[in-house]
Amino acid sequence: MPMEEPRCDAAKRDRITAPVHVTGPAGPWDAVREGMARRGNASVHTTWGEWLTAALAEPALRPLLGRDWQRYRHTTDPTIRFRFVASRLAVRYTAAAALGTDPAKLDLSYKPGGRPYLRGLDQIDLSLTHTDDLIAVGISRNGRIGIDTEPADRRLAFSLLHNQVCTEAERAELAALPEAEQSAGMLRLWTLKEAYTKALGQGLRMGFSEFGFAAGGSDGTGLLAPDGTPAAHGEWAFGTYPVLGRYLVSVACHDAGLDPSRDTSVSTMLDEGFVAMVSGLLDPV
Repeated sequence: MPMEEPRCDAAKRDRITAPVHVTGPAGPWDAVREGMARRGNASVHTTWGEWLTAALAEPALRPLLGRDWQRYRHTTDPTIRFRFVASRLAVRYTAAAALGTDPAKLDLSYKPGGRPYLRGLDQIDLSLTHTDDLIAVGISRNGRIGIDTEPADRRLAFSLLHNQVCTEAERAELAALPEAEQSAGMLRLWTLKEAYTKALGQGLRMGFSEFGFAAGGSDGTGLLAPDGTPAAHGEWAFGTYPVLGRYLVSVACHDAGLDPSRDTSVSTMLDEGFVAMVSGLLDPV
């Protein structure tokens, strides 16, 4: 008889919408809208090639790119240029689906360090990552979100990296595993830590050995101190997901205790005093 899954882990995992595979502007986007309505967050994964037609033949590309149009025009390397536009279209269409609006109406901008955000929509948090041919985007209205991806076959040598990547508790847990499982455990921890530090806006500036997760735990595992004791009180949820049979995607979601309204349309998700200004930004005269 299979062991019953711990309720706390199942509850935490249910707070994260599993990454949805979209194949271009057509989506499918229903799961993104549902995730935002039910959990206040959503994420997607896609590939560069799935956005090729939109990047090369979309007649409305200039209004879709908005502030990114000039950077797109002045990028001379065709591969870099295509990858840039594909990732920005993926962000815009994901956000538009989540918020129930037109992607051309969103004002995408960037914080120091390059993290994307939507001007005028301070309650919405975005995260973007890519590796090889994969793009992944996360969006949340509940608090911070971070997303990271790595090829599932990437090998991280425990013997070489454990001091830089792992806490003392994680090192002990991984050391007890067979050598073949240590690399997979290290990769899972790496993507979780990348996702968490991206959510905090720190990236690799934050030492990975200063916080931890259960090295062999389930997706719902909580944040741990270096000695393995709990370091949070339920405000964070984490998940790691295999996608396309060749990548891992990890998501970190923070619940900041914001208004849990189920209505995620741009025109109604914020307080009424702010809606008029948002409407003016999205529908200029």
